[in-house]
Amino acid sequence: MYDRCIRPGTGTTHPGRRRVLAVGAATAAATALPPAVAGAAGRARGRTAADPRPPYASYWFPDSLPSGSPGDGVVWRSLLAWTPRSDPDLAFNTATVPLASRFAPVAPNTTARTGQAGVSALAAFAPTAGNPSQGSATADFYALTHWAYLDELVFWGGSSGEGLILAPNAPVVDAAHRNGVPVLGTVFLPPVAYGGQLRWTRDLVRRGSDGGFPVADKLIEVARTYGFDGWFINAETDGGDARLATDMKDFLRHLRDRAGGLRITWYDAMVDSGAVRWQNALNDRNSAFFRASGTMFLNFDWSGPGLASSGRLAEDLGRDRHELWAGIDVESRGYDTPVDWNAVVPAGTAHTTSYGFYRPEWTWTSLPSGQRTPGAFHARDDRFWTGASLDPSAPDSGTGGWRAPARSVADRSTVTALPFATSFNTGHGLRWYEEGTVVSDTAWNHLGLQDRLPGRRWVVRTDAARPTVTFDFADAWRGGSSLLVDGVLGAPTTVELHSVRLPLSPATVVELTHRADTGSAAVRVELAVAVREPDAPGDAYDFVHVPAGTLRAGGGWTTATLRIGRRLRGLRAESVRAFGVRLTAPGGGTVRWRLGGLAVRDAAPAVPDTPGALTVTASRPGAEAGTAALRLAWGRSSGAVRHYELHQVLPDGGRRFLGGTCGTAFYVPALRRADGETASRIDVRAVDELFRSSRPSSVPFVW
Repeated sequence: MYDRCIRPGTGTTHPGRRRVLAVGAATAAATALPPAVAGAAGRARGRTAADPRPPYASYWFPDSLPSGSPGDGVVWRSLLAWTPRSDPDLAFNTATVPLASRFAPVAPNTTARTGQAGVSALAAFAPTAGNPSQGSATADFYALTHWAYLDELVFWGGSSGEGLILAPNAPVVDAAHRNGVPVLGTVFLPPVAYGGQLRWTRDLVRRGSDGGFPVADKLIEVARTYGFDGWFINAETDGGDARLATDMKDFLRHLRDRAGGLRITWYDAMVDSGAVRWQNALNDRNSAFFRASGTMFLNFDWSGPGLASSGRLAEDLGRDRHELWAGIDVESRGYDTPVDWNAVVPAGTAHTTSYGFYRPEWTWTSLPSGQRTPGAFHARDDRFWTGASLDPSAPDSGTGGWRAPARSVADRSTVTALPFATSFNTGHGLRWYEEGTVVSDTAWNHLGLQDRLPGRRWVVRTDAARPTVTFDFADAWRGGSSLLVDGVLGAPTTVELHSVRLPLSPATVVELTHRADTGSAAVRVELAVAVREPDAPGDAYDFVHVPAGTLRAGGGWTTATLRIGRRLRGLRAESVRAFGVRLTAPGGGTVRWRLGGLAVRDAAPAVPDTPGALTVTASRPGAEAGTAALRLAWGRSSGAVRHYELHQVLPDGGRRFLGGTCGTAFYVPALRRADGETASRIDVRAVDELFRSSRPSSVPFVW
């Protein structure tokens, strides 16, 4: 195969040049993203605590800055000059959800394995200089939900015109952590052709007077302060020498040893001579960098024999072969990318290495203009991770085509403690709903508000035609989406939902909030509860069915309270292993059944305490007449808090949803003045795992 190079921002390849992990110069990364997101690069971040401008994820150069002037909206900064105390956006960028532990249930098919190949994904959510810290007013966003298959997410970015070091934003980290997935920031030293300068590599690995590495210490401090899990190190600026390579190895070792549990992933570019020579394998020229780091992302032009020898060498070094990510570039073709799957995850023998997906947000960015809807995105994303069958219990063979992760990698879950609740909120939507009522008609995204979603999408068991199961954005009980089952039910149909490890006692209760849409046939609903694992991979759960009512079209949302602890006493079970629903259409016909919420609890805990004093820390007139942009901050509630929600109290007593976050600071881009009022009241409430709200902390904003 000839060498090739990925052109920054387009994903096109060119014969005769080496493929690299380049994001490109200045605003090149923005060209690969939808206009609604790329345009954010033209807005500068706040520079002082009283600055009302929107906060963005932080980005830096290691030390020295480029010559000339930055582009519109870009702020050049030195990481060595950064301190938490001088960071005006620290509260907006700090993740607060701890990394959850997770387990692997018995796999739904016979080909997925535990303890072998994992998945790393390098995904760009926005341009380097334009990653909003607290979501934004659009549903046009890469709302990743297939955390069950991921072992590591790299928040991809960096460019020679913006900054080389990118810290992940808080919403992405909070969502990933809720699902047990660590998140890495990016250190990108670009090729010379894309503006890279060797002085930046030397800045990165420059030793201090004590022999240590000041920039490494700053990287550790940033990760610990912001609450993410490590760094992806990508050194692709050519021209170095053996001394630079030694400094880089020592830098990695210092970063690993001083980081205290932070993850370090090294990209296959620099070799022992200091030159950039992509090896597409682990070998004697790059193994010292692998030994000094945690995992290694192998360049894309690997071969089957090369991966096999890489795995053997990793084991000879006392390492796990699955700590090697085999790079798979999906930026241009997504699930149409040709891949030698048997070289990575052979069907008949142990997996050779792990998956390393480069730019899986193709499922979002490649949607045609005018078709960029949440539903269209999730349909493509489900196919990427699950396969064309859209059923991980019967995945595609992958022979001659896409072998989705669900075929080879066992899913994981973090649902291990009560209370547990989900409203099937994907972290973006066209509106915001509370108890079935629209309280904001503004599109939005914020992954920190995303629920823990079913990991297997979608296992449907029926003796008749399979209905369509999707996340739907036309209506919801809470958040921006609900689960919709749509189709003719020719036989009882079971839709598997969550794999769990939850205690079961006589007090255990499940609440199911659901409805039959207008035009739907009547549907009999039963909660499906499994108290044991299947005997072997590929076997179905042995569900017990608890009646939840028969719903008729147009009846509105209803909540069934099911005391499963009492109902299942005869099984002498101490835990629940899975939940699902079984649907039957007694009179036949097409069913449109919508699930808005699932909650599991014993005794309900106390509602969270009222948050601390809410303040407006900065404001300015909005772009439209009668609007204002605000920065808000408040004190953390002392109760058990899932996230915080902010509302504007309207003159008629109603509420308008402004947004939510897991932290204690939020940016409102456009507070709208209502009915000529002289002051608008803003409330913040703490929300718990059952989505119950505290009493509000309030502040008036005087127009």
